[in-house]
Amino acid sequence: MVKRKTKFVCQECGYESPKWMGKCPGCGTWNKMVEEVEVTGGARKGAFAHSQGGAFISKPAPITTIETVNEPRIQTDLKELNRVLGGGVVKGSLVLIGGDPGIGKSTLLLQVSSQLANKGHQVLYISGEESLRQTKLRAERLSISSDNLLVYAETNLEEINRTIDGVKPAFIIIDSIQTMFHPDVTSAPGSVSQVRECTAELMRIGKTKGIAIFIVGHVTKEGSIAGPRLLEHMVDTVLYFEGERHHTYRILRAVKNRFGSTNEMGIFEMKEFGLEEVENPSEIFLEERSQGAAGSTVVASMEGTRPVLVEIQALIAPTSFGNPRRMATGIDYNRVPLLMAVLEKRVGMLLANQDAYVKVAGGVKLDEPAIDLAIAVSIASSFRDQPTRPTDCVIGEVGLTGEVRRVSRIEQRVQEAAKLGFERVILPVNNLGGWKGPKGVELIGVSSVSEALKAALGR
Repeated sequence: MVKRKTKFVCQECGYESPKWMGKCPGCGTWNKMVEEVEVTGGARKGAFAHSQGGAFISKPAPITTIETVNEPRIQTDLKELNRVLGGGVVKGSLVLIGGDPGIGKSTLLLQVSSQLANKGHQVLYISGEESLRQTKLRAERLSISSDNLLVYAETNLEEINRTIDGVKPAFIIIDSIQTMFHPDVTSAPGSVSQVRECTAELMRIGKTKGIAIFIVGHVTKEGSIAGPRLLEHMVDTVLYFEGERHHTYRILRAVKNRFGSTNEMGIFEMKEFGLEEVENPSEIFLEERSQGAAGSTVVASMEGTRPVLVEIQALIAPTSFGNPRRMATGIDYNRVPLLMAVLEKRVGMLLANQDAYVKVAGGVKLDEPAIDLAIAVSIASSFRDQPTRPTDCVIGEVGLTGEVRRVSRIEQRVQEAAKLGFERVILPVNNLGGWKGPKGVELIGVSSVSEALKAALGR
């Protein structure tokens, strides 16, 4: 027997209430409670059986008796995307891609659809924001043409489900989840309930039929995926497509991945005929580096399994206000005043009356502790107006007592620096044991910030 139950759901946080409220008790916002009708009874929607080794598990089993198999992966022609996904696309996986408007999400997925279709896979591209002609115009610009790539303009999930049963595709692209709606849910497309129910239905389709599904998700002005936080918990992989719309480089990051690492980063360049992958990002980030400029230091940072050399720039100038300014781009803001306090206390630099501006060149965002020493050297170089050597690379974590602590994967970092022609690497002294550096590269071990500044700046 089918029963209908009325409830009110907050469109901001998903808080549910049996009666309407002007102010949401969950997030405190006003006039966000929307009436919804919940349909209960009959077959349970969104439920699916888990499979293991091709057989459905219908009862609990001891973990020691469950056989594991390697997930087969399907490779795309974009190696950067394969790396971020953990080695390729897994059948039955649900991948969510978010990013700012115009950043290139649809372009990336249309290129991937074409590559998979050219390999003989049936791909269904479902567009809820563009007509068939608009999608065709983009495909012509990208030189995409394949009979295995089917384009479908629809937002009704029941119609989409019937089409999937008839077409039987191997891959599905949903562009975007905020435009989809389920007829059984009375709220408008893009609301919390619609996004939740549509994602649950797509998850059921993907898991039971073994179809890999890519979902495009809108982002809020803060940059996070729009809709309930539950959306990111439901999918297998969450990817963020980052970059400045007025710059050509785009960065694809994984913040959640059930089939691989969440530390990988893929770099693409937006060109006239689509996205092209950047195989050596270190050269890109360092190609416009100024020679002999004070406040510039190169650091070898690890992005997943790949070492990337980037330039850290600092500008220290006397303040014109009572409270000096501290600004940071590409790194955590709190790291700048912390390292300035270490330089003032342990090295004796008078930075209390100085404005500080620190930036990671190239639009990259770094958050690992191994970049601490490079930030400190950049600040000291700008403050003393004394440039570092252009062939120096600085690596190390800085503690509050001024010590330089060891970092992980030092060999890979040094190898990348040697590949790009760096002659000296300043690194923690505790990282020197047990391995040999590449030929032509001098390794300088330091145990404190003072030693690092003496090695980098000469005094």
